[in-house]
Amino acid sequence: MPDRVLVIDDEPQITRVLRAGLAAQGYDVRTANDPEEALQVFRDWPPDLVITDLMMPGMSGVEVCRAIRSRSAVPVLVLSVRDHERSKVEALDAGADDYVTKPFGIQELLARVRAHLRRAPERETAALEVGDFVMDANAHSITLQGKPIHLTPKEFDLLLHLARHAGRVITHRALLTAVWGAQSAHQPEYLRVFVGQLRKKLEAETGKQYIQTEPWVGYRFVPEGWSSNEEE
Repeated sequence: MPDRVLVIDDEPQITRVLRAGLAAQGYDVRTANDPEEALQVFRDWPPDLVITDLMMPGMSGVEVCRAIRSRSAVPVLVLSVRDHERSKVEALDAGADDYVTKPFGIQELLARVRAHLRRAPERETAALEVGDFVMDANAHSITLQGKPIHLTPKEFDLLLHLARHAGRVITHRALLTAVWGAQSAHQPEYLRVFVGQLRKKLEAETGKQYIQTEPWVGYRFVPEGWSSNEEE
């Protein structure tokens, strides 16, 4: 079965172009020019990925992200003419997985779609057990000190990559390339948002901090954690 992609944009020209480009790559595509209509389509026809505009009348793309995140972990790509970091952070905070600035090249967008829909080329033969964590890449499940933790797909991918290199410093560029693809290697705001979200979820369970900041370089995963009152 082809992957399903839902495109939401109040500009019919944009939805026509995206429908044609995505369909030409074999995706099953549905479009909506109204956010409320889009959420109804989402309920009736669960997609594998959503592309939504940021600025729309009535309901914004940020509100659409929040509505989708309340019921699904499906990847969400946000489109916007705004290239300010604050707009990107707001969208990522609301649950978006990626942010593409208009005007954009269709090939770049298709590359991002493929990156989010791509399955890991190598299947894990066993769960990864490291420190306080047990992670199953096939099931996309994680336990922390024996308790299951709910993570979004991108949060899981980020933590899994850190866990596979536990104790080592992973640069910003390497993390961005591994989790979001080479086209996102120069967008560090993604990491700030997702690392912040991961820290909140993990620390809420144990009071420990597991992701250490290496200023101007990247992040180090410490699977046993360290005291939350210790400075980074």
